[in-house]
Amino acid sequence: MSISFHASSAGTYARIVAATGNVLTKGQAFAADNNIDADSLVTARLHEDMADLQFQVVCVAHHSLGALKAMQAGEFRPPVNDTPMDYAGLQALMAQTLNELTTLETAAIDDLAGGNLVFKIGGNELPFTNQNFLLGFSLPNFYFHATTAYDILRQQGVPLSKLDFLGELPIG
Repeated sequence: MSISFHASSAGTYARIVAATGNVLTKGQAFAADNNIDADSLVTARLHEDMADLQFQVVCVAHHSLGALKAMQAGEFRPPVNDTPMDYAGLQALMAQTLNELTTLETAAIDDLAGGNLVFKIGGNELPFTNQNFLLGFSLPNFYFHATTAYDILRQQGVPLSKLDFLGELPIG
């Protein structure tokens, strides 16, 4: 049995974006229960030389919905993260990303499988097939940033489990 490009991309992205939204909800509840300003979590980071929670969440959106839009356009660039957000803004970004991912037409996403894009970073241009971009660049980055967002909140004391990260399992 083969797996569709839509299931490999939008379907996978949607499940983890939803889980990341739920992780953020648990973070908000933890902050409220412990008299912590949830907005202070936005700038939390695992290590001083790593990016903060805001960047991680922006990248979850960028390497999911943003990646699919890039495949449609034929060009991908690093995310822009120059607008400060509060905790509610991060939650809204995940909700908006999930909403858009779940409304994408399956056939339109499947049609992207044979396409190409160029990743433009600095003065460099890296050519990818959409399939290689998805499997070799987008998904690894997507999971890295979703994991790092989870880890930042876990490090701050939010009681999270592996099932929180995994989200709703596609059983069946």
